[in-house]
Amino acid sequence: MKKQYSFSIDQMNGIVEDTYAKIINECENLKKNTKCPNEQVVALLSVIASNYAITTEKNKN
Repeated sequence: MKKQYSFSIDQMNGIVEDTYAKIINECENLKKNTKCPNEQVVALLSVIASNYAITTEKNKN
């Protein structure tokens, strides 16, 4: 069984917080520039998330 990963407090207050803010900002830019609805942004984020989920599944085998 693989050990569960957790970000450190420093990471949470640094790179993780920065990455979160950048993703939110880019999603807002996408909506502003394309006039797409929130659902389209969610669909895009789901596709991105699935790329990481697939990688995780492949690593388990």
